[in-house]
Amino acid sequence: MENKDRDLELLESFATAIKKIQDEVAKVIVGQKEIINQLLIALFSRGNCLLIGVPGLAKTLMIRTLASALDLKFSRIQFTPDLMPSDITGTEIIEENITTGEKSFKFVKGPIFANIILADEINRTPPKTQSALLEAMQEHEVTAAGVTYKLAEPFFVLATQNPIEQEGTYPLPEAQLDRFMFNLWLDYPSFDEEVEIVNSTTTAHTPKVSKVLTAQEIIEFQDLVRKIPVAPNVVNYAVQLARATRPNGEAPKIVKDYVRYGAGPRASQFLILGAKARAALTGRFTPEIEDIKAVALPVLRHRIVTNFNAEAENVSPVQIIEKILEEVKI
Repeated sequence: MENKDRDLELLESFATAIKKIQDEVAKVIVGQKEIINQLLIALFSRGNCLLIGVPGLAKTLMIRTLASALDLKFSRIQFTPDLMPSDITGTEIIEENITTGEKSFKFVKGPIFANIILADEINRTPPKTQSALLEAMQEHEVTAAGVTYKLAEPFFVLATQNPIEQEGTYPLPEAQLDRFMFNLWLDYPSFDEEVEIVNSTTTAHTPKVSKVLTAQEIIEFQDLVRKIPVAPNVVNYAVQLARATRPNGEAPKIVKDYVRYGAGPRASQFLILGAKARAALTGRFTPEIEDIKAVALPVLRHRIVTNFNAEAENVSPVQIIEKILEEVKI
């Protein structure tokens, strides 16, 4: 019973902390509240995000600000065609002991050894280098010269892609896309937001972001999210949604017509984890159907592979997901 009371107290302090984080980020980032919420949901679900948006929408600034508010080590890796796996994970160097003259190998840790990793333009680098990052994302460890190094927790990867320039890029394969919990699309700000952005960024004043949570507190809240109970009907709805994206069996007509491959079981897991984190963010003790619907688009968008008919008729995965949400009965 004591544990239960402790969890309830933790849940209340979690909702308070989230409000403070949102306020701190809002000092620097104008608008984009939904995207920031989704980033927090992914972080506290122990998931990773793929963020897609045109240049100049403050993707890097948003992640840097979030890292500042969370008292975490932040690392930015700019992906380029000549980037090598060792540029991410680290490399071995020969070190000489001045007194004895002995030479030995020393491992110098790469930028992956941080808590929040911004992988900028991940599709600019060849598959070999992409896979070095994706392995670290999956295993939370790095192997170099036969030695395995554990990465510090919490570990959160945020990869960005530019949707415009596709020349000289290496698109992530579906199997690697599946490792990202969320696929978030960043949109242009509204007129009023853009006016506020221009006013706030063209003066000498630089807002100071205060640190809200430590790494240890974040891990505690991540554990709390996992403990949140989910009603059977909510789990059933999440599984129904994921299954409705597969063009065999009971799939809606739009799926049979336009989808080549649907989402796997990982989508069902992420729908539930995302719903749990979303409920916890607002201090609720259990997720509802609405929470599943709120995370359905970022969870499913990159897990639906459309066929030639969809391309010919300009039917996007977003339209397919919206139709599925209409048709799947609770």
